[in-house]
Amino acid sequence: MSRARGARRIATAAAFGGGGIASLGLAGLGLILAEVEFARRWIGAPFGLEGPDASGVYGAGPGRPLRMGMLGDSSAVGLGVDDPRQTPGAVIAAGLASLSGRQVHLNVGAVVGAESRHLNAQVDRLLADWPDLDVVVIMIGGNDVTHRVRPADSVRALINTVTRLRGAGAEVVVGTCPDLGTIEPLGQPLRGLARRWSRQLAAAQTVGVVEAGGRTVSLGGLLGAEFAARPEEMFSADHFHPSAAGYARSAAALLPSVCAALGILPEAAASQRPDLRRGEGLDDVAHAASRAASTPGTEVAGAEIGGTTRGPRGRWAVLLRRAGVPTVIQLPLVGRRENESSPTASPRPDATS
Repeated sequence: MSRARGARRIATAAAFGGGGIASLGLAGLGLILAEVEFARRWIGAPFGLEGPDASGVYGAGPGRPLRMGMLGDSSAVGLGVDDPRQTPGAVIAAGLASLSGRQVHLNVGAVVGAESRHLNAQVDRLLADWPDLDVVVIMIGGNDVTHRVRPADSVRALINTVTRLRGAGAEVVVGTCPDLGTIEPLGQPLRGLARRWSRQLAAAQTVGVVEAGGRTVSLGGLLGAEFAARPEEMFSADHFHPSAAGYARSAAALLPSVCAALGILPEAAASQRPDLRRGEGLDDVAHAASRAASTPGTEVAGAEIGGTTRGPRGRWAVLLRRAGVPTVIQLPLVGRRENESSPTASPRPDATS
């Protein structure tokens, strides 16, 4: 089965119910489960279950501050770094503040160990604090793969989350499932299967998110190649979670799409058109999702062709590799400002893993 067809089937099952999709396969299940347990024992939990809290106020400027939520799992928390300013939420918020010329209030509601099914509770807490959000960034999927959650169930939970947030007026940008095939403790056949499962879920996530009115950025292909080439630099001490450099790379991929969602891209980037030579272009969402899962850093968002949003194979989508947005890693006002009010921190539930 092609990845596009598999992604469409998973997303359809997620939207309309039904059983799990068997396309991920069950070959060598006993060996795979044994390797999963070995990898978990090898990795352990050197950073605990609480990452640095990056919630706070970033940047400075006139006008109403932008309100940004950060939801998802440990990758959204930034587990593995000590400095809150090195977490992906902080880097995105600092970049957004620099490019918009406004303050950005960041509320990190992500929880270490979260699966997609836990996003609903995170949204409850976020909307209770801030019912008038501007944008929410979500990074989720890795735990769904390692915990063998049915892809249709995982995508259904993500669709519901995006639908709720869009209904509340927030723009939504989802960093899709990372490439778990790069994790050093994993041996074969688990490494190859983890990569295939990750990309299959990422493609299905894209279909569901775009149909629900959000946009996605493919992190699997982008981070997979770089992490595999420079593991000592891109991974933290547990060889599982990213380092500060790894999180900065994730944030750099997500920031342009966050800016695009809010309509604050620099002029050159705002006028960007698909470049067919770079694999960009218009397609139905399932095929766009399949291409994005293998094309590093690709954004997929809804599109119109001839004044209509749907074609014979479903929702139209555009693939872009956003360019022309400077990556802002260090700014004079990066991080929480003690003399400014900061968002109310929500109590966090116990992590599941």
